[in-house]
Amino acid sequence: MEKLQTGPEEGTSESEALASANWGQERRLEFIDFRLRWEKTVNRADLRTHFGISIPQASLDIAKYAQISPKNLVYDRSSRTYRVSDDYSPAVGNTTPQRYLNELLACSSGLLNARDTYIGWMPPFAGVPVLTRLVQSETLSLLLDAIRHQRGVRISYQSDSEADPIERVISPHAFGHDGFRWHVRAYCFLRDGYRDFVLGRILTIYRDSVLGRPPELDVKWHSALKVKIAANPELTEGNRRAVELDYSMKEGVTTIEVREALLYYVLKELGLGPFASSFQSPQIVLLNHDELHPFIEQILSARINKSAP
Repeated sequence: MEKLQTGPEEGTSESEALASANWGQERRLEFIDFRLRWEKTVNRADLRTHFGISIPQASLDIAKYAQISPKNLVYDRSSRTYRVSDDYSPAVGNTTPQRYLNELLACSSGLLNARDTYIGWMPPFAGVPVLTRLVQSETLSLLLDAIRHQRGVRISYQSDSEADPIERVISPHAFGHDGFRWHVRAYCFLRDGYRDFVLGRILTIYRDSVLGRPPELDVKWHSALKVKIAANPELTEGNRRAVELDYSMKEGVTTIEVREALLYYVLKELGLGPFASSFQSPQIVLLNHDELHPFIEQILSARINKSAP
C-alpha cells in the first residue's frame, strides 16, 4: 500500500481547506473520517451508496479529504479501497466513541434507521426497551412556534398534584430532557413563575394572544451549578475503581455542570442527596452537598408544597 501524496495547497491551512468545502461536501468528509476511524476503510462506492452521488463526485470528496488530512489514509491498490493509516487522527466533524455508541443505541430503540447512520458494518447489539412517551405533533409544533416568536399558548395540563387537568396560559422558551421524558420550560401565568411541563401531559394546546415573557428572566434556567461526585468511600477498592471508571472520574472526582432548573432531575437520576437509596449503600456520593444545600432545600420545599413539576 502506498500513501497518498496529495497534501494541502501551499499556504493553505487544514482549517481553511475545510472551510472552503460546501456544506454537502462537509458531511461527506465527515462520513469519510467516521468510516476510517471505526471501520478502517472507505471507498467511492460507500459514498455513492450513502449519499446518492456520482463516482466522480466521490473521487473528488476523497481527494478533498486527502488534501485536508493527507496522513490519515492510504490507498490499497489490490482491493481498490482506502485504508486508515497508522498516523490517523480525527480530522472532520464528530467521530467520537460517544457518537458511535449513541447511533447504535438509537438504532436499537428505533429512533434512527440503519440507513441514516454513518455506520456501515454493525456489530451485534441490543438495548433495554424504552417506554414510548407519547407527544402529539400539534403540541410540539405550537410550542416550537411559540418559542420562536415569543408568544403564549393556552394548554390543558394534567399535573401529578391535581386530580383533574387545569387550563393555564404559559410562555415557553426552551426544552429539557430528564433522561426519560421531554419537558418544556415555560413561564406559567397561573402560578406566576417558571416551571417544567411534561410534553406528554399537555392534553390540549391553542395559540394565545398574550405576549411571551423574555427568556432571560428565567434565572434558574440561565444559572449553572456544579455537581461533584465521587465513589462511595465505603466500597471495596475494586468496586471503587470500577465506579471511578464508570463515571469517568479523574483523581476520584467527576464534576457535572447543570442548569439550576435541571438540578432536581440530575440528583434524582443519580440517586444523590435526598434521593439516595435507604435500602442499599450507594455507589456514588455527593461531594459538595453543603454548596448545593440551599438549592436542595428549595427542591424539597417545592415537592412538599406540590408546586414542583
